[in-house]
Amino acid sequence: MHQPDLSGRTALVTGSARGLGSGLALSLADCGASVAIHYNTSGDAAESVAADARDLGAPAATTVQGDVTDPEGVDGIFDAVEADLGTVDVLVNNVGSFAPEHWADISFEDWNRVLDTNLTATYLTSKRALDGMRDQSWGRIVNVGYASAEKGLVSAKNFPYFAAKQGVLMFTRMLAADTSEDGITVNAVSPYVIENSDEFPDDAPRGRWATFDDLAGVVRFFCDDDSEYISGQNVEVDGGWLPEDV
Repeated sequence: MHQPDLSGRTALVTGSARGLGSGLALSLADCGASVAIHYNTSGDAAESVAADARDLGAPAATTVQGDVTDPEGVDGIFDAVEADLGTVDVLVNNVGSFAPEHWADISFEDWNRVLDTNLTATYLTSKRALDGMRDQSWGRIVNVGYASAEKGLVSAKNFPYFAAKQGVLMFTRMLAADTSEDGITVNAVSPYVIENSDEFPDDAPRGRWATFDDLAGVVRFFCDDDSEYISGQNVEVDGGWLPEDV
């Protein structure tokens, strides 16, 4: 796997106490970054991931609690990370819930939760991270999308998730253009079905589902100094899946 040197860098991965987020945080720790393990309710799990990060050689690893859909919660998260580890150099926006129901059956609360955790959270954390990144003229933001979202993938089932992920990819492109003179890159990685997904279709592209390592390799590439001219891009890690095959 591509191995950038992230020594002296601080990485914050939202929703990194479990699942894909924990895999991405540990992958960055393995590159020498200090890591902040973010959680909202899974404090014990976050502490375990932080311990694993230290075992991998992370210079420092801390846990931070907060609601990424709330402006004050986001400020609290960044204030805590900056106090413990310094400026956030790498931000991975991984948080994003879904509601696998027909759009007409989704409650108003679930509709808002899906939009807020996927899109609003990405906006709030990115906006907060940019202050420190711009001050030092270096930063990496990687947003987690969904395969084929930018192709206009829609479905009556889980519609707010697809809409939010398309918004995330639009935000990624806009922010890349808006930071093009600041030494910051903004990109996205978009899986189809990954190893810890809640639902598994009948057929897996290439005979298997995506692993955390499959996605981590792309995130690590985006974080490399040698990738400084690559911004506004979306890499789909889907095994060649086409939504027409469903």
